[in-house]
Amino acid sequence: MFDPSPALGACPPPEIAVIIPTFNEADNVAEIARRLQACLQGIAWEIIFVDDDSPDGTAARVQELARRDPRIRLLRRVGRRGLSSACIEGMLASTAPYLAVIDADLQHDETRLPLMLERLKAGELDLVVGSRYVAGGSLGDWNERRQAMSRFASRLARRLTHADLTDPMSGFFLVRAEILADCVYDLSGVGYKILLDILASVPRPLKFEEVPYGFRQRQAGESKLDNAVLWEYALMLLQKLVGPRIPVRFIAFSLIGGSGVVVHLAVLWFLNRFLGASFLLGQTVAALVAMTTNFFLNNSLTYRDVRLRGRQLIWGWFSFVLACAVGAIANVGIATYLFEGDSGWILSALAGILVGAVWNYAVTAVYTWRGKAG
Repeated sequence: MFDPSPALGACPPPEIAVIIPTFNEADNVAEIARRLQACLQGIAWEIIFVDDDSPDGTAARVQELARRDPRIRLLRRVGRRGLSSACIEGMLASTAPYLAVIDADLQHDETRLPLMLERLKAGELDLVVGSRYVAGGSLGDWNERRQAMSRFASRLARRLTHADLTDPMSGFFLVRAEILADCVYDLSGVGYKILLDILASVPRPLKFEEVPYGFRQRQAGESKLDNAVLWEYALMLLQKLVGPRIPVRFIAFSLIGGSGVVVHLAVLWFLNRFLGASFLLGQTVAALVAMTTNFFLNNSLTYRDVRLRGRQLIWGWFSFVLACAVGAIANVGIATYLFEGDSGWILSALAGILVGAVWNYAVTAVYTWRGKAG
């Protein structure tokens, strides 16, 4: 049973803040709090659970713990979701000089935290990372496919960050608070690998050390890893390559828009080749099908954290199609105007496509997904 602090006013300022992002982890929060309390004896600590409005009552479980121990805090986020952005908000909410990130699913070895803190305080280090790949670490019961995907993603991460970490994809690390302050405005907050985001955003190479740990089996709840997570990882890499000036949602929206061109042409070819449809009818149906597939892909991927459900899908689809129809008119109008002004057909077409894409993105962000353009 979790043992609360004996006196509400007796807690010193925290030396270490442990940030735990949660979504549907109601059955794990008390246990991770108990384990952290046990291994951080003699250290001034606080735990900040950042919950993305879990429907399973995770926030209520954390509130119960927080009422009994002031060192436990809850940050509840409504209307947004994402592991990296949750970690950023949790770290910014603390005044502790050392910031740890650990998962709520009990797969990370919390008993390594005292050693990580000791190493960070003793040496001229900026960061200590829990690694599954250095000697003494392990991936637990991962199958061959998941291990191969992890190693491939790690190789990509090392190329992006130029940091010779064995495990740049680790979700278990301890960092000095001033490092976060140095790069917070450049963080993308996309996806689920906040360590990689930090490494790719800091203005100077970080001094780091890796501590081995064995990756455990999940104790309760369900894994959050799916194909959409891989999509978010790819988007974060793209964001770091193109810089922060282009919103990552616009990148995703544009990539999906490109896939819509393929869908459009495929439907048009099928209707003309096999059903003998006229070009006008085929073009109309193909455009509608492409816009529909784009809407559902954007709803599942680009706006995954605020995706529409149930009856909202009907209005969302209608507003998306309407906005894209206007965008198509703008595309043709701008392109025609520039072409008639002797701008050349390639430049005119590209300008039309750009105007249409920006229009579609901006309008649907405001009216379809209710202002979630950032």
